[in-house]
Amino acid sequence: MRCAQAGCAVVLEDVLSSKLRDAENELSARGGDAVQHVRLASSVEDAVREADVAVDFVPDELESKLEVFSMMDRMAPPKTIFLTPTALSITDLASCTYRPEQCVAMESFAEELAGAVELVRGEATSADTVQRVSAWLASLGAAVRVSGDDRAPLLMRKV
Repeated sequence: MRCAQAGCAVVLEDVLSSKLRDAENELSARGGDAVQHVRLASSVEDAVREADVAVDFVPDELESKLEVFSMMDRMAPPKTIFLTPTALSITDLASCTYRPEQCVAMESFAEELAGAVELVRGEATSADTVQRVSAWLASLGAAVRVSGDDRAPLLMRKV
């Protein structure tokens, strides 16, 4: 909601169409200009087709995250950054894509983005990706703190 209120184009997709209807009803009930910035998609491909940043909200389970990262990697344009709220290793998740330098995690993605948000870069995450996502989150009112991926397997960590 915060993204749409800030004027960002938001595309929502869910495998359960009832969840999309619920989201649409909630947006309509809240009123305001935010609803005009939200579009519902019927597939992952449609949702990420033009995305600058793709944020997933699948359960924080390795198999679910890997599956969605793999799908987004095949369907999103090369410019798309993948941002995921997770306690899992972003280095591991990014390794299943052809764009690990464009993958970054957050400890949480609260609807209101109140207070500090921890942005977690993977072993391959580029400085440009960190800067772009940090600037975007800051524009939404979040104070951003950046850290490294301490969940990466020891063999993948740079010493």
